[in-house]
Amino acid sequence: MIFSKKAEQISPSITLSIDAKAKAMKAQGIDVIGFGAGEPDFNTPINIQQAAIDAIKNGFTKYTAASGIKELKDAIINKFKIDNNLIYSSSQIIVSTGAKQCLSNAFQSILNPGDEVIIPIPYWVSYPELVKLSDGVPVFVETDEKNFFKYTIESLQRVLTNKSKVLLLNSPSNPTGTVYSKEELHALAEFARENDLIIISDEIYEKLIYGEEKHISIASISEDAYNRTIVINGVSKSYAMTGWRIGYAACGNEKIAKLMSNIQSHTTSNPNSIAQYAAVEALTGPQDTIEYMIKEFKSRRDYMVDRINSMKYISCIKPSGAFYVMINITDLLDKKVDGNIIENSLNFSSILLEKEKVAVVPGSAFGVDNYIRLSYATSIKNIEIGLDRLEHFLNNL
Repeated sequence: MIFSKKAEQISPSITLSIDAKAKAMKAQGIDVIGFGAGEPDFNTPINIQQAAIDAIKNGFTKYTAASGIKELKDAIINKFKIDNNLIYSSSQIIVSTGAKQCLSNAFQSILNPGDEVIIPIPYWVSYPELVKLSDGVPVFVETDEKNFFKYTIESLQRVLTNKSKVLLLNSPSNPTGTVYSKEELHALAEFARENDLIIISDEIYEKLIYGEEKHISIASISEDAYNRTIVINGVSKSYAMTGWRIGYAACGNEKIAKLMSNIQSHTTSNPNSIAQYAAVEALTGPQDTIEYMIKEFKSRRDYMVDRINSMKYISCIKPSGAFYVMINITDLLDKKVDGNIIENSLNFSSILLEKEKVAVVPGSAFGVDNYIRLSYATSIKNIEIGLDRLEHFLNNL
């Protein structure tokens, strides 16, 4: 029996074995501290919950337009105008079942077999697989920790070919927390213009930035950047609504928006109607819960970074956004634990889980095998306990 060659080329998650083992240990009553969370540990704000309840009571439980309800599109348009100085019309907005579906729709709309998508390393785990599912070819750009894991024009020029089609940008970044400056975005926008690249800008962590840095959408850099950019965003991270599955995209090129909408209409059709009304409240209602989350995340980040950089063998840079820390474990490789050699990030993560009951994400999931990722989207108590265990592990090597 022959199955889809496209489906078979998709890489399984290399972190599944760690995750499955951690869950099995928890099920056995073992106290495992998990640092893998890709979602805020806060509950969805009460006003948003109530909006969903009201939507149910008011009968808003039917099909909607495939690309989203007018009320939500209007809220998104207003958000872009106020937050990003970007002007879109309703026909340029698509609401989907999470930002991941927006990305999938976008790649399916713009890629033909063999088209290349430029992706920075470290990358979010689903980027390469979404590209491959859309018949594209992921092309990876090495970045440097000393440059905060950012693209440079020189690194982009090294991978540029006549098949280059898309420049993928993620700011703030998962997994690095990188935030691009206005000057850096100008340079990237000019590179895209010179080489006629479509820009996909994943801005899902837009509001989770700490310190003096500010989020700037590359679509706001110039008229040309606006026309060639697909902005991806959603309510999942900023409003603790990961399970509600509402993402949205804004396209400078209206034809791309129409193609994305057509694809969605034949796959999932409209996103959840109730969640759409909840998202309207998220975008138009009180925003004070975001400030609370930012304050909490910043406190956790600062504590985690200080602790990590005080430990033997490991180090990290302070992320500017999102809620992840990439830890450099280069100095740990080839060291022994009970006769077992630490060979790579997956091997290290497995040993750490077994020895200290701490679950982390191996950097190989993001294309960098000498790093691990920790999320600080968990309580400060868990962070303290987990880092105590990590330090104990390192001190006994």
